[in-house]
Amino acid sequence: MNPPTAPRLNPRKLLLSKWTAAEPRNKEKHFLVTRLVEPEAPEAPLQEVEIEAVHSGRKQCLPWRELTDTARWLQGWR
Repeated sequence: MNPPTAPRLNPRKLLLSKWTAAEPRNKEKHFLVTRLVEPEAPEAPLQEVEIEAVHSGRKQCLPWRELTDTARWLQGWR
């Protein structure tokens, strides 16, 4: 079986997208992008998103490009 390829992502379309942690921690496996963290300068590109763990409700911010790392994140809920 081939390893999954990195998804091509449009950062502006990540809101409410679903993600699965490749290596779940603290029973947190499924996540939802709940907010796009807007940069201070309106013309600057989006750098971060806020994700929320479905199980615990814990939120964290991370650079949106980390979601393309298939060793850490899988697109959709699996």
